[in-house]
Amino acid sequence: MNTWVYTILSVVMISFVSLVSVVMIMSAPRRLDRTIPLLISLAVGALFGDALVHLLPQAFIDSTSPALVSLYVLMGILLFFLLERFLHWHHAHHAQSLNPVHPVAYVNLVADASHNFLDGVIIGASYLISTPIGVATTLAVALHEIPQELGDFGILVHAGFTPRRALLMNLLSAL
Repeated sequence: MNTWVYTILSVVMISFVSLVSVVMIMSAPRRLDRTIPLLISLAVGALFGDALVHLLPQAFIDSTSPALVSLYVLMGILLFFLLERFLHWHHAHHAQSLNPVHPVAYVNLVADASHNFLDGVIIGASYLISTPIGVATTLAVALHEIPQELGDFGILVHAGFTPRRALLMNLLSAL
């Protein structure tokens, strides 16, 4: 029972810290306008850095079949390409569109929801091993979650969501 309690408390704490970070940026519209380009750069840099510097090299080290790792990477690229095509993402100007929200926002929300679900699974699994490992994992997830959620918020606002709706959608993807 303690594993469930620790996991839920950890995930709620991480979501709260991310929420407070976004609300602080959202509180000043002029600051938000200046920070959106930085948040988008932060999101892209954090995701590429994590994938290219940490995840892919580790996957090749741990795998008995590097060809299978490459196949999974290509399948992931194809999956998001198809998701992008499904949402009819094209480079149209927002003023010409009937829907002011760029479809990339929805791709971001699907990816963020998947990412948050896996973070919760990882935290829960680490508490099954031991409480200190669970706490360490929670801290690690919190440290990468804050810039990632700030970047996601910037992407959603840049794609056409109002700051309030971007916050709500970010919160829903965290659930």
